[in-house]
Amino acid sequence: MTVIAGTGCESTGQTIELTCDCAEAGAHAALVISPHYYHGKMNNEALALYYTDVADDSPIPILLYNVSKFTHINLDADLVAELSKHPNIAGIKDSSGNVAQLGEYLNLAAPDFQVLVGTAGALFGALALGCVGGVLACANVAPQGCVEILEFLRAGEYQAARDLQLKLLPVNKAVTATYGIAGLKAALDLLGYFGGEPRRPLLPLSEKEWLEIREILKKADLL
Repeated sequence: MTVIAGTGCESTGQTIELTCDCAEAGAHAALVISPHYYHGKMNNEALALYYTDVADDSPIPILLYNVSKFTHINLDADLVAELSKHPNIAGIKDSSGNVAQLGEYLNLAAPDFQVLVGTAGALFGALALGCVGGVLACANVAPQGCVEILEFLRAGEYQAARDLQLKLLPVNKAVTATYGIAGLKAALDLLGYFGGEPRRPLLPLSEKEWLEIREILKKADLL
């Protein structure tokens, strides 16, 4: 099993140190979020140097991580194309939901650069464009459905892939935007896995929200 460790920190030195520690512990690659506390200063020059420094000193390949909803920074296509030439930067996980930008990555990046979509809401469109796969919160509760979208597309069964994508949209929205981590954990509990309560300061779902999640899962034929 391939293990990808999240190692992005706010300083270059900390990120390199954690990446090396994770590599020593057995991780095969590192997923590196951009530093964002001082996001106003994180222009393309600063980000290019940050990722280059980390990749230079990392004993394992790194993946860029673009999640502008939380970082308020977007890794644009020109920056990603530049970084894709680095021999130790293997790809990117993009959670922006911007399918057009995914297409720009694919157009401009090096041929062996791996583009992964980071939200199940854009899975069908991303895979149809040529992304190699996804790293999806929704896959925690609907792994088979996410895999089937990929398999349908590879087989040329676009209608089946589209129908399944539409069916999973409410589930994906529930465990990300609407209810967040608490909703994802509740969904795992409902499906017979182990979710438990989120770590503080996040709060668990109310009884009403729990019932709403349950109904969403039932409508998607997951319960």
